[in-house]
Amino acid sequence: MTQKIGFIGAGYMGFGIAKNLIKNNFHLKVIAHKNRKPIKKLVNLGAEEALNYSQLFNKIDCLILCVTNTFIAKEIIKKNIKKMKKNLLVIDITTHSQNGSIEINKILKKFHIKYVESPVMGGPVQAEKGILGAIVGSSKNDFRISKKYLNSFCKNIYHFGDVGEGAKAKLISNYLSLGTATFVIETIKTANKMNIDIKKLYDVAKLGSGYSGALKRVADQAIKGNYKGYIFTVTNTLKDLTYIQKMLKDNKINNKLINVTKSYYKKAVNDGHGELLISELIKK
Repeated sequence: MTQKIGFIGAGYMGFGIAKNLIKNNFHLKVIAHKNRKPIKKLVNLGAEEALNYSQLFNKIDCLILCVTNTFIAKEIIKKNIKKMKKNLLVIDITTHSQNGSIEINKILKKFHIKYVESPVMGGPVQAEKGILGAIVGSSKNDFRISKKYLNSFCKNIYHFGDVGEGAKAKLISNYLSLGTATFVIETIKTANKMNIDIKKLYDVAKLGSGYSGALKRVADQAIKGNYKGYIFTVTNTLKDLTYIQKMLKDNKINNKLINVTKSYYKKAVNDGHGELLISELIKK
């Protein structure tokens, strides 16, 4: 029998994930949250649109949640917990605060609902190609069950331990990737101000240890005049850095580094650039 999945959060990342689930012959139910455009595209690809949460949760085997932050994820779970059947599997792609997924798991456990936290590495391009990397925190049994779904959109799947361990690993990974991306953005911005040829500078950087995934994402497009290479918004970056800072609050050195980076994005938000992609800050 075709297994049915309820999907919440078909945005930048969620659209590609949902598209690959359809491609892998899962029956997908989607619900509009903010933007209807990706929902229409998914329906055209074969998804079923649920008009409300009661329809979404009716006769599904798995719920995939791919939303912006812990607060939104918790609110969705708390408001709809009684609509969820016993032993439903919830796979949560959301990047959570250190204890966010642990709190959600506690809520679901009371209703005998399985929970797998699985934030991912990669962007919308990797999501559409089905080559994301999953960072999983769950029981061993729930991890085993979740793999048939995760394999639809992930090239690599890593089980870090119980619920909470995946969230911590994801935040530490983002500490590295967002810090690197910030240096890349400022490097290109500074090079532009100094009239340095960006393509030549990029070619030089590729020969040294400064070459990185973040540099490739941003610079590949920036040399063509496209500053949307790093598809992650300023607001989301500030959110993740806030989560990271809270998790590492007892480490003075990390706090200093995070404070500098966080203040960079906080200023961008205060200047009205919160909905821009972080690579677009090169032009600001």
